[in-house]
Parts: sequence; structure tokens; C-alpha cells
Amino acid sequence: MAVSLEPSNALSLPTWAIHVSSVLEWVIATKLMWQYAEVTGNARWREMSLMMMPSLASAMAACTWHFFYNSKELEFLVVLQAGMTVLGNCTLAWGAFRLWEGAQEEAKARDV
Repeated sequence: MAVSLEPSNALSLPTWAIHVSSVLEWVIATKLMWQYAEVTGNARWREMSLMMMPSLASAMAACTWHFFYNSKELEFLVVLQAGMTVLGNCTLAWGAFRLWEGAQEEAKARDV
């Protein structure tokens, strides 16, 4: 009887737990920002939740590649993940700037 072992590049259960929980946390944070936008009426928080999507796509690409044991046929996911990470960093920076800008406008309006 042969025992089937995972390949040497398989992720450990604790590593998978971190990957999956990180993705779930990101989804929850996105939803909470969207809800905060609705409660406060501040659309910039909705924008920020949308700005989080490229980073989520990056995480999903990485998890998919790992799920298939870093298959050579799916190496394009590594490039996709890298591109989505760069795009996500840029969109998050823009979203953070927009939130800061909105806070400055609100502060200025209160001072008048």
C-alpha cells in the first residue's frame, strides 16, 4: 500500500491558516468600510473599500497558486499577484490620500 505524500513545496496547515484568515480579514475590513460609508454618508470610505480590491485579487492569486502546489503551468499567477500588489499599493495610497483630503476639508469647514 502506497502512502500519498504532498510535494515538498506544499504549505503547512499553520501557513494555510494564516493565508486564509488574512484573506477573510481583508474581506471583512472591506465590508466594514463600505458599511461605515453608508452610516456616515462619507463616500470616501466606499472609495477606500473599492481601492482594496486589487490587494484582494493579489491575495487570491497567491492562494490559488499555492493551492496547486506552485504549479509551473500556473506561474502566470505569480506575475498577476505581483502586478496586483503594485496596483493595490498605489490604489490604497490614493484612497488614504482621499480620506486625509476629506478630513482636511471637513476640518476647514468646521473652522469657518
